[in-house]
Amino acid sequence: MIFISILTLIVAKALPVLNTNISSVHFYRITSIVFIITGFITINSLYLETIGTGIGIYSGLFHVTQITQFIETFFYLIVGLVLIGWPQIITKVNKVKYYLTDKYSTDYSLIILFSSLGSSLLIASYDLISLYLSIELQSFGLYVLATLYRNSESSTKSGLKYFLLGSLSSAIILLGSGIVYSYTGTTNFESIYLLNSINDLNTEYFLQGLTLGLILIFIGFLFKIAAAPLHNWSPDVYDGTPTIVTMYLTILPKIAIFTFLLEISTQLSIKPILNSIPLNFSNNSYNEITNGIEGVSQMLNIFRDIKFISYGETYNTFLVESSIYKLLLITSICSLLIGSVLGLAQVKIKRLLAYSTISHIGFILLALLINTEQSIDSFLFYILQYTITNLNLFLIILALTYTHNINSYQELNLKNKSLLINKPLPLFLPLVSGTVRDSSFRSPNASQSSFAEIISYKYKDLSYILQLKNLFFTNPLLSLCLCICLFSMAGIPPLIGFFSKQFVLYAALQNGFYLTSILAIIVSVISASYYLKIVKLLISENENETNTESESTELLDLENSSYAYDAYGENKEVIGLTNVHSFIISTLTLILLLFFIKPSLILNSTQLLSLSLFYT
Repeated sequence: MIFISILTLIVAKALPVLNTNISSVHFYRITSIVFIITGFITINSLYLETIGTGIGIYSGLFHVTQITQFIETFFYLIVGLVLIGWPQIITKVNKVKYYLTDKYSTDYSLIILFSSLGSSLLIASYDLISLYLSIELQSFGLYVLATLYRNSESSTKSGLKYFLLGSLSSAIILLGSGIVYSYTGTTNFESIYLLNSINDLNTEYFLQGLTLGLILIFIGFLFKIAAAPLHNWSPDVYDGTPTIVTMYLTILPKIAIFTFLLEISTQLSIKPILNSIPLNFSNNSYNEITNGIEGVSQMLNIFRDIKFISYGETYNTFLVESSIYKLLLITSICSLLIGSVLGLAQVKIKRLLAYSTISHIGFILLALLINTEQSIDSFLFYILQYTITNLNLFLIILALTYTHNINSYQELNLKNKSLLINKPLPLFLPLVSGTVRDSSFRSPNASQSSFAEIISYKYKDLSYILQLKNLFFTNPLLSLCLCICLFSMAGIPPLIGFFSKQFVLYAALQNGFYLTSILAIIVSVISASYYLKIVKLLISENENETNTESESTELLDLENSSYAYDAYGENKEVIGLTNVHSFIISTLTLILLLFFIKPSLILNSTQLLSLSLFYT
């Protein structure tokens, strides 16, 4: 359905007859509806009794399972909600209401369709060929999104950096895929899993090549999700791109990549090795062996001393799993440390949220590498709550951006009003009371570039944390919702973020990750400090302080700029926040706040999905 929608919207944009009669508002609304409908259609496949361990489609290039269908459904619904955050301007001219957006909304909708198609294909990829094509389709859309605002120097610079480093990670994935194919002669994951389980003492050379290829593939994907120490690009890119784009970059691509990593990690598990432990081992030896990753070295030493062929074969098979899990463990620890410590020094909102994301990635990778029923359950639950919390947080920041800028304009008391007297409506056609107006509605005094420049300034992002100061007294409801999101990300009970961290830490402690669990608790306390710093700024009283250099520059630019709504006469109305936008914020906030009252729906779903990986 997404592919058909892409073709339909491209044709609608290309044909002059349709392009001149479709408002830009229509494009993102139609795209949002398409994603929501696609999500509901995907739910139907969850009820297929024949799905079992999975259904291969397109000659085995893709593999449909209950987890992939559940994640795709959740993914489509979230993308549909992301599109709601696009700024919508409502103004009145002669008592007629107009719905306007800027010129980028149409391109934004189409690019998100392309990138989301790649993400949905990546979730179900079951071959190295489909894997690479899917990740590239997703990535190309992200590169274009990062440079969507072509007149912005910071956006262009961030997009170029994202493109260069993203291409490097894609090249690493391609190199790993080539190495795997050169050693195995196949690109299908099922065949690779079977070759990895071969019981032959002469396969050490073959397993070394397979291990190297899979490690390179994992490194490429860890680079794309900005896991430390491969994270340096993310704070710069997230800070340079507009918030509406950052919201998509921070949330949606990670869902698809984590789902793929889950598929690889569970299929290359160490569970078969534990089942082949000799019967004459004592209970103490067995407990030491099954003590998790921290007992890997002891397990290897025991297997080296075994003289039986079958256990020597098991050691050879364990080479791939051992290397991947060590890589995930190192990356998880680095993400926890770097994301929490470096976040303390940030003064910009999106850079702080970038390091916050890195810290959460550390928790997700920790749950992934443990690879038990309980840890996979916590892994899926953490992804769900991280997505919901981050989406709500960015929607609130966008809402504060709109209201903050509108209040700033009103405080200027309509300065420079004479600059835009008798200026026209924008060039693209507005939606008037549910109908599309004819192009003859344009004023003969049209200034074709003024509106785009005004709108691009009007929705200038909130960049610095200090800009949130005293917002609780000017906008208490949005500030309260923002505080709830920050408390949830910090892991304060009884919010949903607390339970996600609790489940991961409990699974880690149950499997012997004592030092890693202690480290995760310490960094959670550290990261809570910069969340609380934002809360303190929100409720701090306004003082007559001298503006910082950045704030002074912004005020100067504001005073020298044109006021967008002076162009439409005295009968005008500005609404920066739509009803749908505010409804989504309130709904997501209630989910974060009241999860502990009715947690069974989400918890039962993630538990059933995790059990399906091990017992189907």
